[in-house]
Amino acid sequence: MNPKPQCWYAAAFILLSSALLVTSCRKNEDVAPTPTVVSSTVTTGAVTDGEVNDWILANMKYWYFWNDKLPATTDKSLTPDKYFESLLYKYDATANPTGDRFSWIQKSADELKASLSGEQTTTGMEFKLFLRESNSTDVIAKVLYVQRGSPADKAGVKRGDIITSVNGTKLTTANYSSVINSEGATKTYGFATIEGNKIVDTAATKSITAVVYQANPVYLDSVYTIQGKKIGYLVYNQFVPGPNNAGTADYDQQLRTVFGKFKASGITELVLDLRYNPGGYVSSSTVLGSLIGKGASSSKLFYKKEYNKTLTPDYQAYDKSKGTDSFNGFFYDEPNNVGGSIQRLYVLTTSGSASASELLINGLRPYMEVITLGTTSYGKNVGSVTITDTKGRIKWGMQPIVSKTYNSLNQSDYSTGFVPKVEVREFTNVVWKPLGDISDALLNEAIFQITGSRSGRVAARNGIETPVLGSSIERKAGGSNMFFTENLPGLNP
Repeated sequence: MNPKPQCWYAAAFILLSSALLVTSCRKNEDVAPTPTVVSSTVTTGAVTDGEVNDWILANMKYWYFWNDKLPATTDKSLTPDKYFESLLYKYDATANPTGDRFSWIQKSADELKASLSGEQTTTGMEFKLFLRESNSTDVIAKVLYVQRGSPADKAGVKRGDIITSVNGTKLTTANYSSVINSEGATKTYGFATIEGNKIVDTAATKSITAVVYQANPVYLDSVYTIQGKKIGYLVYNQFVPGPNNAGTADYDQQLRTVFGKFKASGITELVLDLRYNPGGYVSSSTVLGSLIGKGASSSKLFYKKEYNKTLTPDYQAYDKSKGTDSFNGFFYDEPNNVGGSIQRLYVLTTSGSASASELLINGLRPYMEVITLGTTSYGKNVGSVTITDTKGRIKWGMQPIVSKTYNSLNQSDYSTGFVPKVEVREFTNVVWKPLGDISDALLNEAIFQITGSRSGRVAARNGIETPVLGSSIERKAGGSNMFFTENLPGLNP
């Protein structure tokens, strides 16, 4: 065992809907002790599937949270993606509700590491796929938000825009995955509009070219003065410390700057918009929690972790002076903490709010009132590591679940998500307001809960909700409802 903490790209501990890779050192909870990671054993010749599968199995025996559930015999003639899937302790809503919904493998470890740090080849628009009508086979993609300065932003795409075709092909349940993932960086998107409560096709098209783009998760912040209340509002879309490979925590510092503005403005209420945040680094979740939590300090526990019986003694041996704190994460001391000024925390959630988002909610609840509004969050109380071949011979990267998370009261009862105090839905056939607009349905509900009055004109609350087929956020997050299959072999719709 190497006693010195280090930034270790092969397996950095994080809790995330798509557990991210650590790119900069901050506190020991982001740093793995040098564990028994198995590298490739063959040094010459072409890499065979059998060699990859040996590497997969050896690491799963050590890291996997359910390593005591691995099958006694395995079929190493399978391709690596299928072999990895054959090892998992499968989730079943009825028969095995505590099983694994989240582990996955990817053919390119480099692409995995980049995308999980917010960098990917993208148009910059995040969207959700719905059936156009409940009894239809037609599919629409409704834009959730657009990254600033991205190709989609430059093309004029806005939140709430509705896409019905790609390259002239209408989206249906039979083709949406292949059409959206078709070859070529440049695609022409066909749009529809909402007239009354009907989705109506238009002749409008936009040609957009995907580029390598680094997303900034600190998306929007505002301070509203309504009915004598000073309300801070933050849209935060992924727990990422800084840009991929930058080695800096620029985005964490931006969070501190935002809360410095909140503190200087004298906010008395806070609305945190995590509706599209699939998770991220525990360190960034700890930064945000430390900026919000009442009485948060480095002496107070934010979360605890539980590992399998193989990993547990290695953690205990890694730093014996820490004792049981080897499994604990504490708040940071943050000068811009607003916990002493705000009455409570409102968190806006949807099924896209997962993992580190839920860790934040769970970790703050022992210290303050946390009210969730929107729809039920995803339900991910487990964490994963990114494992790559340290010798670089095997190009695959895998993301197995390795831990379960609790708060300071030993609570981890959100595997089915956090149910909101007030349910507010973003309906398929309703015009969506821009994020930050006080008439946006979720934000408006939070303002009503704070002030007792409705601010602005709110979209109809009796719209139609059609079945959801997936979203681009799930690709970013390594979600279990993946429909993007080209970069995630073995995870089919």
